[in-house]
Amino acid sequence: MLFQDKNNLLELYNAISGKHYTDPGILEINTLENAIYMTVKNDISFLIDGRLSLYEHQSTYNPNLPLRFLIYIAKLYSRMTRNANLYGTKVIRIPPPE
Repeated sequence: MLFQDKNNLLELYNAISGKHYTDPGILEINTLENAIYMTVKNDISFLIDGRLSLYEHQSTYNPNLPLRFLIYIAKLYSRMTRNANLYGTKVIRIPPPE
């Protein structure tokens, strides 16, 4: 996949966001496989500069995309916090979505 290459992904992110990052090492790709159904995955998601970025290409209008994004983000946060004590007294930090 084109954007599994961190150099290409950083170039795309800079073009979309208007940022000017130069080090692809700051990217942490965390794309979900089989996120909702067995054959569906989100196109690309990654962490950059403490923020969670999630992108999906759509060739046609889909009114359920916001719900799908919510499900994707919930699954990503669940994966990120699977070893955290969710019932403890310490705040568990998660990256804000972008």
